Amino acid sequence: MFRISLWLIALFLFSCSRSSEKQNILHFWAMGAEGEAVQQLIPGFERENPSVKVRVQMVPWTSAQEKLITAFASENLPDVFQLGNTWIPQFEALYALQPLDDYINTSKNVAKSNYFSGIWETNQINEKQYGLPWYIDTRLLFYRSDILHNAGYEHPPQSWAQLYEVCRKIKKRTGNYAIYLPTNEWATFVIFGLQNGATLLKDHYTRGNFSQQEFKKAFDFLIRFHQEGLAPQGISQVTNVYQAFAEGYFAMYISGPWNLTEFQRRMKGKLADKWMTAPLPAPDSAGVGLSLAGGSSLVIARSSAKKDLAWSFIEYLSRPDVQIEFYRIVSDLPAVRQAWENPVIKNDPYLKAFFVQFAHTSALPKIPEWEQIAFSKLQRYAELAARGIISTEEALKQLDDDVDRILEKRRFLLNSRKKP
Repeated sequence: MFRISLWLIALFLFSCSRSSEKQNILHFWAMGAEGEAVQQLIPGFERENPSVKVRVQMVPWTSAQEKLITAFASENLPDVFQLGNTWIPQFEALYALQPLDDYINTSKNVAKSNYFSGIWETNQINEKQYGLPWYIDTRLLFYRSDILHNAGYEHPPQSWAQLYEVCRKIKKRTGNYAIYLPTNEWATFVIFGLQNGATLLKDHYTRGNFSQQEFKKAFDFLIRFHQEGLAPQGISQVTNVYQAFAEGYFAMYISGPWNLTEFQRRMKGKLADKWMTAPLPAPDSAGVGLSLAGGSSLVIARSSAKKDLAWSFIEYLSRPDVQIEFYRIVSDLPAVRQAWENPVIKNDPYLKAFFVQFAHTSALPKIPEWEQIAFSKLQRYAELAARGIISTEEALKQLDDDVDRILEKRRFLLNSRKKP
């Protein structure tokens, strides 16, 4: 009898131990290269939290959205996961994300003031914070300083008028294109629209507003570069961006930090000091124009039973020293402003313009349908207008009509809520 009791006690203790171990396993999904790189940071968190084990699952970007939605539908979301900040509205609409405001308000390490305001705002919906920026990106101007110098410019363009003027001079002097504005990259058209005060959507994000004068002026401005031969027309004239930039086929390109490593690899030898980055020009007088607030965020599943532990993990990944280590591993720009004071970033000449640009960023419309609007519709009509197949007026009218159809369900739901 005594032996049986001891055996039962031992079994009970073993069971409790196994249960406790299971409770201290935190599941984290990360995308692409970040999913591999972040695993090098996990041991540091586990050393500080000896009873915790973090299980990282790497998810390819190409299948990430579908995999996350499937996990949500099957009630199998991980405790913590990475989301592109344009995906936040979709998963908030599914009621899949835990609001983080209470955690942020009591945190000793995380505060809104630690982040660039435009980036921070991308994670907010209806004044609630659903994600914490992990790494960030935006778009600015990559330019050939030697080509601009030969055209009579010692600094990059700082206004739309200067941009147009320098492009005309480069074209006249070299016979090459001056700037690459690919129509299969919708971001540039949106950026210039936002710079000019466009709202993109109207009526509580239920209808397109691309025909408005503010967006039309920006759209006309960019299409003009195609029509006057200052930019390659359409999407098929440049097969290798880096080679074309190195050969001077064009002198300027609006892109993001993901291209820094590739440009540095291609621009070697006598070209090593012939290129630089700069903030985007402003619409009117010289200044810094708006760009997009991009990047990835860390979120907590509303269904997680380990929300406090998940928040501790997010706090760890948000520490400036950890953010710098992550940058060293994968070259993703840190979201926390204090990390930008580290010499490895502060002394990089190509990153100085990014720091300036991050202070001038804006969020995209926070609706789940935005990516469908941008990728399937805006790019299509930009291509048609750039080729002169239809006028800019007709392109934007058809774009608004298509957007209205995409948002039809949204209008229905909004109107239904208004009825008594």
